[in-house]
Amino acid sequence: MLNGKTLDEISARINEAIAASPARDIQKNLRAMLASATSKLDLVTREEFEVQAQVLLRTREKLDALEARVSALEARRSRSATRKQS
Repeated sequence: MLNGKTLDEISARINEAIAASPARDIQKNLRAMLASATSKLDLVTREEFEVQAQVLLRTREKLDALEARVSALEARRSRSATRKQS
């Protein structure tokens, strides 16, 4: 997927090509075209990604803790049922 560095590299190469050309409007048009193309992609910023990764990590930790509690409660219930049958 395209990232900021890749877009900067593409832009730099385009700038070099345009520097030798009298058509300065091409640069503006290409930038607008690239911006339009990337805006149509379903992208998130690195910051948004990191925040969501942290939320997911906390959620997994809570799920693990809840699974452990349920297992402990089931084990205790099973032991209790076994004692009542004896």
